[in-house]
Amino acid sequence: MAADPRGKAETLALRRRLLSDSCRLFYPEDPIKIVRGQGQYLYDEQGAEYLDCINNVAHVGHCHPLVVQAAHGQNQVLNTNSRYLHDNIVDYAQRLSETLPQKLCVFYFLNSGSEANDLALRLARQYTGHWDVVVLDHAYHGHLSSLIDISPYKFRDLDGQKEWVHVAPLPDTYRGLYREDHPNPAGAYAGEVKRVVNSVQEKGRKIAAFFVESLPSVAGQIIPPAGYFPEVAEHIHRAGGLFVADEIQVGFGRVGKHFWAFQLQGEDFVPDIVTMGKSIGNGHPVACVATTQAVARAFEATGVEYFNTFGGSPVSCAVGLAVLHVLEKEQLQAHAASVGSVLMELLRQQKAKHPIIGDVRGIGLFIGVDLIKDEATRKPATEEANYMVSRLKENYILLSTDGPGRNVLKFKPPMCFSVDNARHVVAKMDTILTDMEEKVRSCETLRLRP
Repeated sequence: MAADPRGKAETLALRRRLLSDSCRLFYPEDPIKIVRGQGQYLYDEQGAEYLDCINNVAHVGHCHPLVVQAAHGQNQVLNTNSRYLHDNIVDYAQRLSETLPQKLCVFYFLNSGSEANDLALRLARQYTGHWDVVVLDHAYHGHLSSLIDISPYKFRDLDGQKEWVHVAPLPDTYRGLYREDHPNPAGAYAGEVKRVVNSVQEKGRKIAAFFVESLPSVAGQIIPPAGYFPEVAEHIHRAGGLFVADEIQVGFGRVGKHFWAFQLQGEDFVPDIVTMGKSIGNGHPVACVATTQAVARAFEATGVEYFNTFGGSPVSCAVGLAVLHVLEKEQLQAHAASVGSVLMELLRQQKAKHPIIGDVRGIGLFIGVDLIKDEATRKPATEEANYMVSRLKENYILLSTDGPGRNVLKFKPPMCFSVDNARHVVAKMDTILTDMEEKVRSCETLRLRP
């Protein structure tokens, strides 16, 4: 492919003229023009190579040749809607079913995670006959109006909380109500959900669903305590609602130990609905909802057809099958476990060395580094985190922040991210933090040395 003849400045000027300012760029003060990707690397128009630590959409690596080949090959033969019989859609549903608990055996194919969560909401309401939804604080479930309504991360800056939406505390054992010294944080946080449920019922309202990211991401790379989901599901089911596990950010082997992040909560725990997106198509717009026969039958009973123009197309399903094939062939789930373990250990070593690192949490290739200004209050080191991200970019490493305080450095790289990559990133972080302690000294933790 010929190099893009347009310079970065011209592209930026055109973007500013033609696109809304609400469509934001990474590094807005000095954006990067990316023209090519391969594996865990991105390349700018000058050919500079950046290590991508945050793109969980390119799940098996940018432009993986087997995924590209699958899309191209099917595009040359047929791409139409799912109203015709075709092997790809049933083959794909069968392959996905092999990764899930037997109970989750009916599949709907869509184009995005937002579409998947919107359908999950419809399914839950139809099955239960109820309307209300319980979500976690700081949650984000998509950009459709129905999902902005159940995403505190968004609605607090827009129209506020609807009367049918009920927010439970985030099960954060570092910053939340119940912390690492609590004897039973899972039970305590599940008890908060029960309290919300009781309050809803006292108002005469009825719960359709509890929506939760299996590992809350924009909330700050949170790892819910083991046992939390089963206890919450018990409270939600008793109230007549369904448990929806949003795997859009963290599914498909990212956590290493399991294929799905909800499985971290115990072998016997099975959600009523699972939603998938992002990594499912490695950059191709694919999404999926998996649910039970009972939920699907209730939805069918309306007599209203569910049709998605592009969802489940032969090309989309060919891509989805290729992603599953690459995950298995290259043993990327096991790779995520081993590389993630090394990265966690390296980051914990940095925590012992640099007081600004308050917490290192994660599993597999889903990791958060919580930067703090003060050890006693755990005040988010927002400016320092932004400075770190900027300095890493200067070193050709792409990382970003998340969490309510925008102070959590988040690692969600392509699954081919290597041990050498992990060592390289952490070494650069060490150099930058040491420099910050010597020169920046903008908060108490940068003025402390253990």
